[in-house]
This record gives sequence, structure tokens and C-alpha cells, in this order.
Amino acid sequence: MLDKKHISALKAVVGDDNCFDDKAHLIAYCYDATKNRYEPSAVVFPRHEEDVSKVLKYCNDNRITIVPRGAGSGFTGGALPVTGGIVLAFEKHMNKILEIDMQNLVAVVQPGVINKELQEAVEKVGLFYPPDPASQEYSTIGGNVAENAGGMRAAKYGITKDFVMAMRAVLPNGDIIKAGKRTIKDVAGYNLCGILVGSEGTLAVTTEVTLKLIPKPKFTKTAMGIFDSVEAAMNAVYKTFAEGITPVAMEFLDNLTIRAVEEVHKKGLPIEAGAILITDVDGNFEENLDSDLNSLEKVFVANGCTNFVRAKDAAESANLWFARRNASQSLKVYGNKKLNEDITVPRSALPQLLAEYKKVSEKYGFNIPCFGHTGDGNVHTNVMTDKNDPHKVEMAEKAIEEIFQIAIDLGGTLSGEHGIGLSKAPFMKMAFTEAELELFRSIKRAFDPNNILNPGKMGL
Repeated sequence: MLDKKHISALKAVVGDDNCFDDKAHLIAYCYDATKNRYEPSAVVFPRHEEDVSKVLKYCNDNRITIVPRGAGSGFTGGALPVTGGIVLAFEKHMNKILEIDMQNLVAVVQPGVINKELQEAVEKVGLFYPPDPASQEYSTIGGNVAENAGGMRAAKYGITKDFVMAMRAVLPNGDIIKAGKRTIKDVAGYNLCGILVGSEGTLAVTTEVTLKLIPKPKFTKTAMGIFDSVEAAMNAVYKTFAEGITPVAMEFLDNLTIRAVEEVHKKGLPIEAGAILITDVDGNFEENLDSDLNSLEKVFVANGCTNFVRAKDAAESANLWFARRNASQSLKVYGNKKLNEDITVPRSALPQLLAEYKKVSEKYGFNIPCFGHTGDGNVHTNVMTDKNDPHKVEMAEKAIEEIFQIAIDLGGTLSGEHGIGLSKAPFMKMAFTEAELELFRSIKRAFDPNNILNPGKMGL
């Protein structure tokens, strides 16, 4: 609990209507997509950058911890106030698109802007913001930047870091900094944007983001490849890119995921298939897209594709993508607790990765359905268990540790887009040397010597 004098001081900064310590607000802001709960001592809604600066300075002076929060849609506990303190929430006021610059192809936004709202706004003027996390309809740009979010279009266009040109942010002591420029080239000084993107709110609080835009492609076409085995599908993924073909997306569902979606939604999916790959191609000339699909089909068939289905129109395309977009929630048919990880490996390691996961599944007796962004090597691995059985949960956690080690041994990483947060913090020592971890700690101390910003995250 915060002393009432602190609540009064914070209300003096942001106003009575923007600072709350009642039970309803504390409960509403105590959890994220992990479903874990840690109540803050107060929730503060800054109205503008000056509010953020004053709140941070006050909290730094009084050693009050702060957790920046977008939509609370993260899967690793990045927005959880584990030490109490203040949740700094941006959705109420700092949620505006400030500028769409048609000449320089950039957008300037506040951190509380919803990803999908930005996409729709720029597409109205013929532009395109590619990063499309599955949470795009509710996750915020500030949260996307904090976690370096990806999405299905990452195979061709990249992830959030590839589109952040500049940021305004507030340091824990209240100082306001500008990182990056609106220019295409900028090698003056250290790359502060590169440090802040993906830092999970542990170094500074973002107040404004300048994002690169591109012209919107005029045409998109969708296809699905059906394979008898996961290995065949994974071989088709990396060999597609090796042939010089770059689809917008290359999404994967294994047999367990196919069966789960079909059981829940009855979409007529091929439940006997070992795996399916769903892919998009785009461009400004429709005939080129047909050529791209022809090339994709050739590679798929050469690597075991038994049926290559092309969507005839937008409705059929949406129907093919439905399975992928509804994969995660469909997995409840296998258990009431899902340990969901977003392992990423080099594309060429995908066949071995999935083969090793099968061994872990057989060893522990758990269903481990997998799906995800195989176009960029990012596999969502889901260990399904029973939350009411402590022994099974313990075994599932051991399985996850083995899964992490497999990914690391294959040259991969703990997270492709969900971040480290709380849930993966214990595994950082598996992925980094002590010298590397100490360098991370040194960066944290340089930005936040009093450790008031999002403490306990990323294993720092």
C-alpha cells in the first residue's frame, strides 16, 4: 500500500480523475494474458508526456516502483506489478495518432494507440504498417515496441524493430529523451532506439513513436499446402526461402492443432494431415502473384505436399486463415492449462526442432500441439496439462525447460515475440553467459539506477 501522501501528490500531478487506489482499479490492472495476479498500489493515467515526466521523477525520488502498461495482452507477465507500486496506464489519454506523413512515409503515434487502428488509418491513405501480432485488435503500439512484437507478415516485412525510426521516452529521473530520427540514415551516437525496443519497460517509458510506413500492396493471394508429415512441411518452409521465394506469411499448424480447430469450429480441415502451411503472397501486379504461387506449389510438391489449395477470393482466403487465427484458443480441448512458449530457431533447424519436440511429448505423455510463424522460424509450442494436478504441472514445467534447451542447442532463442517478462526470466542463464547477463544489468543500472521501472522482469 502507498502512503496517502503519495496518492495525494500523484493526484496533484495528473488530477483526481486519473489516479486511483480503490479496489476495483487495483483488481482491473493486476493481471495480463498469463492470468497471474499481482495487485498494484495505485493506477495512474497520464494525460501527456509532462505528466509522465513528473510522475517518474516523484516516484524515483521516493523509490516507488512503476510498471508501464498498454493493453495487458502480454504472455510473459511483462505488465505485472510484482512489487506493487504504480501501474502507469496509457489507454485512457495517450492513445492518439499524431501524424501520418505522406511525403516521408511515417506515422507518429502515442503509446496507447491500438495496432489495428493504426493499420486501418494508414491504409485509408494507401499506406501500410506491416507488423500484425495476433493481438492486433487490442494490443497497443507501446506494448508492441516494449516486446518487439512480430506477427504473421514478419516473414517478408520484418517485426516492430524494423519499423521504429524514432522515439520519445522518459527516463526514471523524469528526463525526456529523443532516440532516433525521421531520417532513413542516422549513425550519430549510439542506437538508443535499438536498446529501447524490446526492453519491456525496464529502461524508460515511451511517450511517442515514429514508425516507418510503406505503400500498400494492391493485391494479395492466399494458398494452403497439405502435408502428410510435420517434417515434410518444415522442409518445405526453409527450402521455399532458399529458392528465393519470399511469401508475406508462412504459417504452420500441426496435426494436433488442426484437430483442435476442427473440433471446436467445424471448418472442414484435413484432420488426417500431418501438417498444413498457410501462405500469402502480395504485390502490385496480379499476374506476378500467380507466378509466385506457381513457384510455391512447385517447391511444396517437391517436398511432400499432397494438395495445394488456392483461395479463389477474399472469402476463401479468410476461411483459410481462420484456422491459424483461432488455433491458440482451440487448444483448450487438450487441457485446462497451457504452457505457451514462442521458441524461434533458424528456418533450416525447423525439421529437427519439431522432431525433438515429439520426443519430449512422448517422454512426458503430454500433448504438445505446435503452430506459428514458421516463415521466420518462430514456433508456438504449447504443453497442455491439468492445472488441478500439481504433479502434472510440475512435469509440464520440466518439459518446457527441455524444450528451451533444444531450441538453444539448435542456435535458437527463448522468445521470438512474447518477450521474457517474468515467466521466462528463470531460463535466461540457459541462453546467456554471465558476462552477457552482467552487461544487461549494467545497461539497466545506467538507465534506472534505483530500479524503479518494471523490476523483476527479464531476469534483471
